Amino acid sequence: MSKKDQIKGRNDGLVAANRRSRFDYHVEDTLETGIVLEGSEVKSLRNGKANIAEAYAAVENGELWLVNADFPPYEGANQFNHEPKRRRKLLASKRELARLAQSVDRAGRTIVPLKLYFNDRGIAKLLIGVATGKKAPDKRETAKKRDWQRQKARILKEN
Repeated sequence: MSKKDQIKGRNDGLVAANRRSRFDYHVEDTLETGIVLEGSEVKSLRNGKANIAEAYAAVENGELWLVNADFPPYEGANQFNHEPKRRRKLLASKRELARLAQSVDRAGRTIVPLKLYFNDRGIAKLLIGVATGKKAPDKRETAKKRDWQRQKARILKEN
């Protein structure tokens, strides 16, 4: 059994997805980044436990940080456990960091985490997106489209 198959019975390596981000934001650009983790954090992720729904990324002093992501403590680590909501450094090239910092400086843009997963080599990766917030009418339009897709699928299934 490979490392990625060990994650809670999943075979795609997905640990956490921020499904709400596509509803709340217009995601304009995405970027895959590495993430600096402690040993007990990796064990917790391998158990399939993480929450990135309330998290965001920030560029500070030329470095990219993941803020407010919740990785619950790993039970087997005892006293050597990690802080669940500590800031974690994200790994990206200088060119990517400069592009992200420049796009965030524009009004109303933020960096949101979209997916946390293990790649085919068993390395933890975070997919982030540069996004602008949606207004209430945009959210209603998204909900209408989603409902129509469900109805269309039901109609096609019946026929």
